[in-house]
Amino acid sequence: MKTEAPGGDSTRDALIQAGLAELNEHGIQDFSTRRVAKKCGVSCAAPYKHFKDTQAFIAAILTYINSLYDERQQRTLARFAQYDSRRQLLEAALDYVRFLAENPEFRRIIMQNYRGGDSEFHVLRGKLSLPIYRLMARYCRDVNMPPEVRRRKTFIFRSIIYGAAMFFDTGELMYNEENMLLVAQALDREFDLP
Repeated sequence: MKTEAPGGDSTRDALIQAGLAELNEHGIQDFSTRRVAKKCGVSCAAPYKHFKDTQAFIAAILTYINSLYDERQQRTLARFAQYDSRRQLLEAALDYVRFLAENPEFRRIIMQNYRGGDSEFHVLRGKLSLPIYRLMARYCRDVNMPPEVRRRKTFIFRSIIYGAAMFFDTGELMYNEENMLLVAQALDREFDLP
């Protein structure tokens, strides 16, 4: 997906797009601003005109991913605003799977382990799944779900989401409506299990 990064600066946008590719190819631990600059045809110092340091650069990439998902998630929630919390949670979760399946490079980035990352990195990485947590919390309150059941269901729900996205990414499952229906059934069934 080649969507322009927020901000309107074409060099900054190009750096973010090249940074996405760099993270997917080399991972966070081996992220190189030199390689990114070379891909963009700019000097090695150019990234630092737009980002304070490498962590700020990676944070800008995560912010970009979050902004794309946030826009999409807002549209999904608006479409299902009149439904109960269970339906809203299910639709938001399915849209999250679609977002990750349609943008596997984003899933690979947010699933990378980055022990050296500062707290901003971890907050930004977690922000992507925050809407699902909030919807799950609201649903659990609506049905008076005990905390221990909520923890278990949240874990299973997230496992289905990320597992499905990974299966689509690796080709173990074809990303199509038939298999999205399987994901929907698995997620929906979890609501009815004790």
